[in-house]
Amino acid sequence: MRRSLAVAATVAAVVVAGALWLGRSDAPTAAMPSDIDIAQGQTLYAANCAACHGADLEGQEDWQTPGPDGRLPAPPHDQTGHTWHHPDQVLFSYTKLGGRALMAEQGMEFDSGMPGFGEQLTDQEIWNILGYIKSTWPERIRETQAVRTEGEARSRENKQ
Repeated sequence: MRRSLAVAATVAAVVVAGALWLGRSDAPTAAMPSDIDIAQGQTLYAANCAACHGADLEGQEDWQTPGPDGRLPAPPHDQTGHTWHHPDQVLFSYTKLGGRALMAEQGMEFDSGMPGFGEQLTDQEIWNILGYIKSTWPERIRETQAVRTEGEARSRENKQ
């Protein structure tokens, strides 16, 4: 029960922060660009993400249970995790800013172990990593995530 509540709270916080960040005038495009380099994304993933999220995108053990520090371990980015539940822009923002900084921008205190990579990676490199991750998902999951991304983009357009 405690495990489910922790995961639900984390997912809800990420979605809320991502949605709020999307409303900013300086937020980048809400959808992944078309010029993704999946091979570079795979290389960048191995160098920057695999240490926490696993070489095979499997995440850390017991990723749904907070550790002794109260933080949730790194989730899987394969189809068994919740990464695909989020629209592209939420994934991009969380990666660029990091969990704690993204939440702080929204006035929320959230102890996330996800660092921001905005100073180490370009926006295109972040998109390439996300493109690689998405390329590993089964077609059904890619389609579901694309619908969520489209819905978020429409919502953003309606707010402007």
